[in-house]
Amino acid sequence: MKAYGNWAMGGLAIVLLITGAAFLGTLRNASSMQAHGTPSDNSTASVLFASPGRVEGASETTQVGAAADGVLKGVYVREGQFVGRGTLLGEIGCDDLRASLQTALAEADAAGQSRVRLLRGARDEEKKIAREKTAAARATFEEAKARLDMQRSLYQKQQISRSAYDQAVRDSGVADANLQAAIRTEELLAAPPLEEDKARADADVQAAEGRVRTVQEKIAKCSIFAPIDGTILRVYARRGESFSTVTPRSLFSLADTSSRHIRAEVDERDVDKVFVGQRVVIEADALDGKKLNGSVTRISAMMGRKSISTGDPSDKSDRDILEAVIDLEDNSRPLPIGLRVTVQFLSNGRNASHRTE
Repeated sequence: MKAYGNWAMGGLAIVLLITGAAFLGTLRNASSMQAHGTPSDNSTASVLFASPGRVEGASETTQVGAAADGVLKGVYVREGQFVGRGTLLGEIGCDDLRASLQTALAEADAAGQSRVRLLRGARDEEKKIAREKTAAARATFEEAKARLDMQRSLYQKQQISRSAYDQAVRDSGVADANLQAAIRTEELLAAPPLEEDKARADADVQAAEGRVRTVQEKIAKCSIFAPIDGTILRVYARRGESFSTVTPRSLFSLADTSSRHIRAEVDERDVDKVFVGQRVVIEADALDGKKLNGSVTRISAMMGRKSISTGDPSDKSDRDILEAVIDLEDNSRPLPIGLRVTVQFLSNGRNASHRTE
């Protein structure tokens, strides 16, 4: 009987130890969930499905290349530097184009000056000389005409020979021709330019200006500017490297890192289970077991191809996916852009308002 009592007491002690351990484990799990930031309403929600995702900034990562062929002349930014839109990131050497620009500018200036001279007409000095020549020709003609009248009268009286009279006629004709030529020259210098000459001059100016713009546009492509406000994530460019638009590559990578969100790829089998406002839990190896909370804010309007590799051999890469954008409840911890995470979508009730990108 005494042995039986000892066994009973021992069994009761074991039961009490197991019950206490279970109670302490429950308390530890509850405090652990609170320490990891999981809200109480998620504790009652079940996981519908999980999808891979990546951390993005406030904007998608933008890859920046160059629009001209050549050798990189300079790289003016470094990784982690914040730049504003329009900041010069790098430059390709285009010295030959700058020489061509000077030639094009000179040709455009010459074409413009020719047009101005055409529209202005002859110089005042030229017009004055033409008037003087016309006056001299008229005086010569009047003198030749008077001599012809006198020679005609003498010839009719048979006081001069026929050859002398004919010479006076020829002199009068030459003087008249010279007078008419001088008058036409004066009128030509005073006349406005012909419409076809104006059109040709305008076309020459436009063609020259077009060549200038073409060279300027090529030179502008030699400079690489930031398309958005953001932080330089990667600098792939190195001074002295060659760049070709035939086989383009990224020279800079930047994004708006003022905040973070998650872009998840929902498998086509789970499309009907995701909705705007849905609660999610984010996990990642880099978080050391910590879980982050968030909610779905946008859902893509079209299906796409997978871009995130999970490393799971059983994961099929030929399935279509639907992108869902998730806002984090706590953005105080700047997660690395591009970090691969796992997104668990919870069954916390549907939100009637669906919003797509």
